[in-house]
Amino acid sequence: MEDIINIGLEMGFISFDEERKTIYYIHQNKKRNYNNPEEKVQAETFLKLVLQYGYSPQRIQQFVTVKMGSESKEADIIVYNDDECTQPHILVECKKQEVSEQEFLQAIEQSYSYAYALPNDVKYVWITSGLKDEYYEVDKKKNTRVSQPDIPRFGVKKLANYKFVYEAETLSVEDNKQNYFSISVIGQDELTRRFKQAHDALWAGGQLNPSEAFDELDKLIFCKIWDERKDRKPGQPYDFQIITVDSEDEPDPAKRRRMENENLMQRVKALYEEGRKRDAEVFRDDIRLTAEKIRTVVGYLEKINLSETDLDSKGRAFETFMDSFFRGNFGQYFTPRPIVKFATDVLPVKNDSLVLDTSCGSGGFLLYCLDKVRKQADALYPKHKTDPKQQLKHYKFWHDFAEKNLYGIEINEQISRAAKMNMILHDDGHTNVITADGLLNPSEIEKLTKNTGFQYNRFNFIITNPPFGSSIRKSEKAYLGSYDFGKKDPDWFDTKGKTIIEKRENQSTEILFIEQCHNFLAEGGYLGIVLPDGILTNSSLQYVRDGIEDKFRIVAVVSMPQTAFSATGAGVKSSVLFLKKYSNAHTEKLSNQKAAIQIRLKEQFNYHGQLEAWEKEKAKKLKELTGLEYSAAISVAELKKTEDYKVWKDELNAFYTEKVNDLKEQLQEAYQQAKQRELPDYPIFMAIADDIGYDATGKPTNNNELDVIGEELTKFIESIEYV
Repeated sequence: MEDIINIGLEMGFISFDEERKTIYYIHQNKKRNYNNPEEKVQAETFLKLVLQYGYSPQRIQQFVTVKMGSESKEADIIVYNDDECTQPHILVECKKQEVSEQEFLQAIEQSYSYAYALPNDVKYVWITSGLKDEYYEVDKKKNTRVSQPDIPRFGVKKLANYKFVYEAETLSVEDNKQNYFSISVIGQDELTRRFKQAHDALWAGGQLNPSEAFDELDKLIFCKIWDERKDRKPGQPYDFQIITVDSEDEPDPAKRRRMENENLMQRVKALYEEGRKRDAEVFRDDIRLTAEKIRTVVGYLEKINLSETDLDSKGRAFETFMDSFFRGNFGQYFTPRPIVKFATDVLPVKNDSLVLDTSCGSGGFLLYCLDKVRKQADALYPKHKTDPKQQLKHYKFWHDFAEKNLYGIEINEQISRAAKMNMILHDDGHTNVITADGLLNPSEIEKLTKNTGFQYNRFNFIITNPPFGSSIRKSEKAYLGSYDFGKKDPDWFDTKGKTIIEKRENQSTEILFIEQCHNFLAEGGYLGIVLPDGILTNSSLQYVRDGIEDKFRIVAVVSMPQTAFSATGAGVKSSVLFLKKYSNAHTEKLSNQKAAIQIRLKEQFNYHGQLEAWEKEKAKKLKELTGLEYSAAISVAELKKTEDYKVWKDELNAFYTEKVNDLKEQLQEAYQQAKQRELPDYPIFMAIADDIGYDATGKPTNNNELDVIGEELTKFIESIEYV
């Protein structure tokens, strides 16, 4: 929209005041409030009539008074056939972009009432919101309106049955007598609005709930992309568009519209089946929309060129729409993009790296890795847009990575499909995004998905934000017992010689995902994981930190602000932890060294001897109190029932418990000191980010400390990568 407005300014058709609040239509000598959303559409439509359709501004009148009985109304735009503006040719009704489907239908009827009220015949009616258009040919004498694919350009006598063809701009004037247009590239904001308006139109009528509408919209976006990817010669029409039926073939308007809708539905479903043969995992069920609903969505999407729209723009548009939808309907909280960008930027991902996200959500981490590799291709092949040889190498460099090296697991089927669509919008990478529980082992994943790529000890990088706050129960998931973190190891302070490892009744998902990521990583592979701070600080989770210490070299801990997830509806204080997987031999060596230190310290402190001595002391005092060695006035059984005895016994137990705890604290402190002296020592990158580019409401702060932290962390990782 801004492009055509700027051209209109340059050519002197419109102007603005300094604050851009008022628009001046030069040839109309009229000024209007440009803050009015409907006025923005009116301005754009006026300039389209002049710049795209070739009508003289002298033959266009705006805000035309129309007498309707005793009332006066205002038609937005009328295009005339003569310079005197007495012979109306096209009547245009403009509505704001956010107009509902019901309001748009009312606008159609309103435009007809204007057309019939004009003293001379209007031939065409155009109803537009800037995002959606309807065109009709009107015959007042026959009282008919015939659906058309467009209004005619200036001088065009006969309209074709369709509007959009491949590379219309390359056609000669002779070949383009039929008013053909190419599909066009649009910006992120407009694309987001089109997705939202199409979705709202699907569910607002009550036939579908918002979740079903989202699924069906996903399918049609897939069809749109597939249609654009088909091979065509210049001038050949796209299938994903409304193609009208001539009134000669079917004079009844209602039947004609049904024919158009049925034909469109058949073309769309054929596209869907073609694409599904290539990408069976993307959508498993059929399109479930009525023919009329398909027409509604096609009306919002037919004119746009998704393939040529900037990757970042269309990706962000879909993610913005998708994130707001899932937050509103499922309470899903996707990782904020500044955190995603930071985590992927600092890791040395290359085009031959195998990358996995075990809880991929909308696919953000995978997409940023793809973008990272695509930029590497740009640097390697700077002439890829003009040099065919570089173009082929450039494409292979990043596309092979997208197709073969990016893997994602998402447990929610609808979110998984959305992630795949997100990847498709970014020109691929969806092939190895699967719907499954990320905590399953590879054999179970293969049974579910037939995908053999999810193997343990395989991936060079895992970047993920696992679900927080939920637990896996032993009674519900048999796999819990297969995790080390799903078991209770004997405490090294145990005095009873217990060696049996018990299964936990439940375990937090984020803790299990740490171990699962370790399973999937190759030796030397990197893990970047968002974790709640409780994992790093709670004393009850020391065993988790010990396990991490055994399995990984701790690379970095970067603390996020309390508000990092507030804008998405979650308030958990979190950090991004970066880890590098040890070899199994190194992990075993560390475990053995720790066990040896523990045994040695218990001997040095005479741990078992002291506990045994204290137990004897306590037993002796109990015997003395109960008078077992002396005669007593009351029986032992009666004595034990007295309140004095109970208080004394509790005090005695507390006294010796405190002595034991003091000894354990001394041992633990000595253990930490011994580990620092005897175990391999290495530096850990630590940072605190107070401002990461947005506040608690999601509003930009224009100060992202992660940028500076990321630069330093990148250098740090480079320094340890080749040591």
